[in-house]
Amino acid sequence: MENATIPPARAPLDFVVRVPGSKSVANRALICASLAREPSAIRGIPDGDDTAALIEALRALGAAIIIDEDSDGTRAVRVLTPVDLDSAGELRVDARLAGTTSRFLAALAALRVGPTIVDGAASLRSRPIANLLDSLRVLGAEVQSLDPNMSLPVRIRRGNLGGGSISVSGSVSSQFVSALAMIGPLLAGGLTIVVEGELVSASYIDLTLSVMDIFGVHACISDGILTCAEGTYTGCIFDIPPDASSATYPAAAVAIAGGTVRLVGLGASKAQPDSSFPDLLGRMGCLIVREGDDVVITRERGKPLQGITINMRDMSDAVPALAVVATFAISPTIITGIGFIRGKESDRLGDLARELSRVGADIAVLDDGLRIVPAPLHGGTLSTYHDHRLAMAFAVLGLGVSPLVVNDPGVVSKSWPTFWREFRGWVK
Repeated sequence: MENATIPPARAPLDFVVRVPGSKSVANRALICASLAREPSAIRGIPDGDDTAALIEALRALGAAIIIDEDSDGTRAVRVLTPVDLDSAGELRVDARLAGTTSRFLAALAALRVGPTIVDGAASLRSRPIANLLDSLRVLGAEVQSLDPNMSLPVRIRRGNLGGGSISVSGSVSSQFVSALAMIGPLLAGGLTIVVEGELVSASYIDLTLSVMDIFGVHACISDGILTCAEGTYTGCIFDIPPDASSATYPAAAVAIAGGTVRLVGLGASKAQPDSSFPDLLGRMGCLIVREGDDVVITRERGKPLQGITINMRDMSDAVPALAVVATFAISPTIITGIGFIRGKESDRLGDLARELSRVGADIAVLDDGLRIVPAPLHGGTLSTYHDHRLAMAFAVLGLGVSPLVVNDPGVVSKSWPTFWREFRGWVK
């Protein structure tokens, strides 16, 4: 896809949007469904690259999966049979650019008799996974990293895998804990995970446990100890709620350009950490109204935005959207608790700050966050570093900064393939 030139907003926005289904929820539901003995139907599945990579990998591991599409474009996945954990042949699965997918697949691979090679694109190979691999080894799986830096690709097989108790660092990624939790019920005697240190993105663990519960397995976490009893997943009908992380971009668009957006069905996404993002905009000066499951966000054009101080440890995916809104505020914004997002698709602290500074933002990288101080903005060309969230955040930035060009805009296919087409429709 060619570079995207962003049209500035000449008037207040007024639009309605239904964002894609949550890939965070969808990927957890797909893992649980692929471990259940009975068929499942997962409705409202997103069509982003991350979810597509997971579906392709689960099929390679033996799951029978059918994708249905309704006339309105809504997609559903039927998981008819589970993955074949008893097959002895070596298989290779490709997580592409999806960190969540790679970590969930690594844990799933530890349940197979035969070896599974989990790999991904070049940029994914640099993302952390060593802590998860160490945990799988402690539980008895045979794990061999094919990279000297203990990253992808890795070869994993069941070996002497069993349950028990294991300690896991909480400082790198909650996805390691989620991955282990989802295989925990299938281990003899279940699994107890002791989280060492502060758990980043802890709310995503709650999301994982809520999905597991719908598939018939109960697990709980208290005081840093997660307990999964031995059990069996059951098939079900599962509806994917709208993606609260994707909703941050149309919300941010209205905060920057003024006007109103109705986020259809977002109220059904309360279990997702980023569902609180509209409340942050409310603190900055927007009006937030909840009507049934819809969330309506309004900012009177000309009404100044106020900066805020906020710990975003539990909603880190919303950082790029909040950061671009903060560049238009009349007072400083300080975001803390997010040092760990340096290991996301990009260095979401350094890369985000570097690019925003190119258009005049006064932004400093802190040990665990960002400080954004009011400064005059101007046009420029911004890079996306293979990061879908930076691309979408820079798109809404361009509504108030012109001319703005976003390089490699096609990276949005990771979570919202139709983003650019819909974005053009927001700006009349």
